[in-house]
Amino acid sequence: MSIEIDNLVRTHILNMKPYSSARNEYVGNDGIFLDANENPFGSVCTEIHNRYPDPMQEEMKIKLAKLENVSTNQLFIGNGSDECIDVFVRVFCEPQKEKILICPPVFSMYEHVAHIQNIEVVNVLLKDDFQLDVDGILNAIKNHTIKIIFICSPNNPTGNLINENDIEIILKNFDGLVLIDEAYQDFSNNVSWINRLQEFKNLVVIKTLSKAYGMADVRIGMLYAHAEIIQYLNTIKMPYNVNAHSQRLAAEALDKMELKNKFVDELIQGRRYLETALKEIKCVENVYPSDANYILIKVADANKMYQHLIQHKLIVRNRDNAPMLKGCLRVSVGTKQENEQFIDALKRYN
Repeated sequence: MSIEIDNLVRTHILNMKPYSSARNEYVGNDGIFLDANENPFGSVCTEIHNRYPDPMQEEMKIKLAKLENVSTNQLFIGNGSDECIDVFVRVFCEPQKEKILICPPVFSMYEHVAHIQNIEVVNVLLKDDFQLDVDGILNAIKNHTIKIIFICSPNNPTGNLINENDIEIILKNFDGLVLIDEAYQDFSNNVSWINRLQEFKNLVVIKTLSKAYGMADVRIGMLYAHAEIIQYLNTIKMPYNVNAHSQRLAAEALDKMELKNKFVDELIQGRRYLETALKEIKCVENVYPSDANYILIKVADANKMYQHLIQHKLIVRNRDNAPMLKGCLRVSVGTKQENEQFIDALKRYN
């Protein structure tokens, strides 16, 4: 299927020019900067720089591009993956006219962003095994003006990887854009879909530094796509959307892959411990397989269990009201001590 990105972009954005500052036009850090009305004497706080940050996050992009074997023009950096999702939807979906498709139960941010922008959401529920209903999705794209399909793999909150063949079928039969959210991909044995960007022009992949890298506070999200798509995201993004400190810390983190991999290994070990221990607890009716750093469990009364855990100062995610997840709680993998405290609290439940 031949995909023309320009035909998917909202009409008024096609001819927009990106906001341009002198920092976009001048390459390098040396020079006398008299362009942005900054205070030339410094900052009242010694740890804060008095100059605006790099608007295009070039140092980060060079490192990420090398890590993922892509070009820097295939990469957009956002203030968290939330911004990546928001900017992406704003570029391609006309409010009140076009729609996105999601497959609940799934990460709620896709729907939240769409509602903010007055864009209708088409829901095609996952099947009982939490895999895609491919026939349902293909029927939906025939009957609706859908621009974007969101797929989360490993899926949040169910924890499972989405079948690659199913995703490939959708990519080949949809003339819109397919965004795969890989926030938790580091915890699976799966190869990233970034490796197939050249194969599918309509493929978009989101990743984050919040999970495996342990940098949720820094708010760095990465979107990988065809260069044409990235061009339009850069056209409408805010000029200095990622602060200098986040950029510096992210660049530093990308040089610490050994430590990041250590975190991942320890979290996978913790996940295995929880999976084994949970299956031996009577009040737990089901432990769903996970490829992420969290586990979905089913109990008789999720609301009662949730309150029991709160009393033990253990905060988990109550998913009882989500589609298909009646009685379910999602628990993140913690430290060894935190995992043991969680299991001990479940054993005390009456």
